[in-house]
Amino acid sequence: MILLQSPCRYLLQVLSTRVENLDKGVELDCQCVEFDDVRYHIQATVKNPNLLLLSLSLPAPPPETVFFGGLPQGAIEAIKAAYGVVLQILDPPRDGFNLTVKLNLSKLPPDEEHKQALLVKIASIREVVQGAPLRAILKQLVSRGVKSDLNQIVSLVHRPNESFFVIPRRDKVTVIFPMRFKDSIDTVLATSFLQEFVEARRTAGLNNAPPCLWSSSPPQELEGAPNEALSANAGFVSFVIFPRHVEGRKLDRTVWSLSTFHAFVSYHVKCSEGFTHTRMRRRVESLIEALDRAKPDSENAKKTDQTNRSFKRLGIRDGRGSFNSK
Repeated sequence: MILLQSPCRYLLQVLSTRVENLDKGVELDCQCVEFDDVRYHIQATVKNPNLLLLSLSLPAPPPETVFFGGLPQGAIEAIKAAYGVVLQILDPPRDGFNLTVKLNLSKLPPDEEHKQALLVKIASIREVVQGAPLRAILKQLVSRGVKSDLNQIVSLVHRPNESFFVIPRRDKVTVIFPMRFKDSIDTVLATSFLQEFVEARRTAGLNNAPPCLWSSSPPQELEGAPNEALSANAGFVSFVIFPRHVEGRKLDRTVWSLSTFHAFVSYHVKCSEGFTHTRMRRRVESLIEALDRAKPDSENAKKTDQTNRSFKRLGIRDGRGSFNSK
């Protein structure tokens, strides 16, 4: 299986090209769209080539998910902690975007290795912003700082007008995804994929992975959630996260994997559908070839008829004589 990478490849390419060609001072204005309707807008002017404006648009939140100042809870603090003085948050953001930051390229570290690492981190700004609430909850799990009165359902957006749910406990965090698909074929493939996904977790080599469950109906942990948020035509997937799953460097990887789980499933469903179509086309082509081989050769048939038959042209008198003799 292929895991989605957190850095936006297009954004990283634009940043790297800009840093390498600062002396040229080329004006820059480009946009790109990533999966789950995440949009980027990068701008730079010739007058200030070291300054770059980066705007980020997140998926529209459903009614059960609350944004604070147009951003997920804790996003501002997460940006300041991750980027320091390199990024400056602009308020208000550009029209149509949730966040606009000013990037000062002159404050990048001189060392090439550290500079490239920081550019990769900037290209992963989606992970920092969108995963801020989940990261805060999982950090509390590591420090065992989740209070007993915080055992409530937390709704986090991950797709346009769709959310997943987090139920924090003192010793574990349960993450539940309602799986929705518009296409009926995608729904069937996703249901089969998720059931196999749960079965694969039970193999010996994945004992340390988070426990995974699938059910066709909402789990008991979602009692009290809005009915509109519990409509799922491909069932519900639950992950149970323990402190060992978010220790050290595992935290960022766990946050990203959970935040993009639906996109991960959708990607593999589309790959399975494309593979199935390819196999079907190959099968049809092989059947057509077999039918073509079974057809008689028309030219050979004509030649056979011509060699086995002979004709004699008769004159009028010969024709009458043969008729009278009969």
